[in-house]
Amino acid sequence: MWAHDFIGIKPDIVTIGKPMANGHPVGAVVTSNKNMETFRNSYRYFNTFGGNPVSCAASLSVLNIIEEEKLMENAKSVGNYAIKGLKDLSKAYEVIGDVRGEGLFFGVELVLDRKLKTPAKDLTNKIVNEMKEEGVLLSKLGINYNTLKIRPPMSFSLKNADFLLEKLDKVLLRNKI
Repeated sequence: MWAHDFIGIKPDIVTIGKPMANGHPVGAVVTSNKNMETFRNSYRYFNTFGGNPVSCAASLSVLNIIEEEKLMENAKSVGNYAIKGLKDLSKAYEVIGDVRGEGLFFGVELVLDRKLKTPAKDLTNKIVNEMKEEGVLLSKLGINYNTLKIRPPMSFSLKNADFLLEKLDKVLLRNKI
């Protein structure tokens, strides 16, 4: 479920929020009993909304839906499909320097020169805006802001992935350097 699982790290503390309750404001801290005990014994902490039953119910409902609808399995299979499609696009467009990701969290690095990996920052901005005009919301990230950040919802389908790939192909063709 977590990126730290994928890369083999066991964190001492994990903080989670935003999508945890599908839009309902909630956050959580996950840690060991030992860490919580140390925290409780060292600090006086109070939170007006801590343990709110409505927030907890919303979060539990989201976890149940993730399990019932097999959304983690969907993220893996559709993500693999989309990443393969993006790698296929990289064969047609030299501007794609790299495709990387896992599940439904992936990126497309755009470069002016594939060998030198020269960042295509201005083009990336243009692609993000043109994709929005095509009905696809994505963003950019990276030290040079030249990587398309693609993080669709867990319900993202193969049909949605095909739409993304079709629109990105169209926008890249229009901007072919």
